[in-house]
Amino acid sequence: MRRVFTSALAALALVGAVEAQAGYTQTKYPIVLVHGISGFSSLGGLVNYFHSIPWNLERDGAKVYVASVAAFNDSEQRGAELARQILPWAAAGGGKVNLIGHSQGSPTARVAASLRPDLVASVTSVNGVNKGSKVADVVRGVVPADSAIEGGAAAIAAALGGFINLLSGSNNSQDPLASLETLTTPGTAALNSRHPWGVNNASYCAKSSELHNVRGHAIRYFSWTGNTAFTNIFDATDPLLATTGLAFGGEKNDGLVGVCSTYLGQVLGDSYHLNHADAINHLFGIRGWTDPVSLYRQHANRLKNKGV
Repeated sequence: MRRVFTSALAALALVGAVEAQAGYTQTKYPIVLVHGISGFSSLGGLVNYFHSIPWNLERDGAKVYVASVAAFNDSEQRGAELARQILPWAAAGGGKVNLIGHSQGSPTARVAASLRPDLVASVTSVNGVNKGSKVADVVRGVVPADSAIEGGAAAIAAALGGFINLLSGSNNSQDPLASLETLTTPGTAALNSRHPWGVNNASYCAKSSELHNVRGHAIRYFSWTGNTAFTNIFDATDPLLATTGLAFGGEKNDGLVGVCSTYLGQVLGDSYHLNHADAINHLFGIRGWTDPVSLYRQHANRLKNKGV
């Protein structure tokens, strides 16, 4: 047992040494991190949606931008906003960008790639909602359409979106009900019919391939996800995610998204000890056994080695 433990430590040390190499994360094109629902790039310069991930990518060569699209809106509108945002970043970075989206950031990035495939080298989904969320299905079923409850919830979410705009220096339109609808299983299926690249709709758990021709442009698609809702007793978000995870029954999930729903392009991993918040290294680095920062750094190196 002691020998096994020593070998494991040696292996971890080797991984750390490899990742510390100069230029390890220096991709050909800039990396653009795309936030999910209720997200932001930075609030007042104090709280970053992706916490320490941008810095950990940049310290070994990556050029990183953090997108700021609507906190609450449908993926089509958010994708259009993102497509406009990446224009100057692509121009300054060799003509293209690598999009990495968390949660609703994944369909947002997919829409942007569909609208401007000439500007996108790759799309990566991190715990992404690519085939809908059963949590959104439950909420949509529990909150009747056009009801007083729906109106109140929409008003609260819109106010939160406006507050996020104020603190993050953005001016994005907010539509909370559209954000809920687009994340349901039917809503995502409709989006996939318009932007099908990277998603295999043959069945719920069907996987796709890495390289796709999008309107005449080659784009690489990747994904990874965690499969555990409750990962750390000291993380204040875990009880909430454990509760929302009940919507999935026996299906493996991260608290908000089922594992099979996250599949996009080449699936790099689907059993990491991460929940939905851990995937972006929150709450402030309190997480499960898997180190999310290492996953982002390894992926940047992967993109570098593929020439993008």
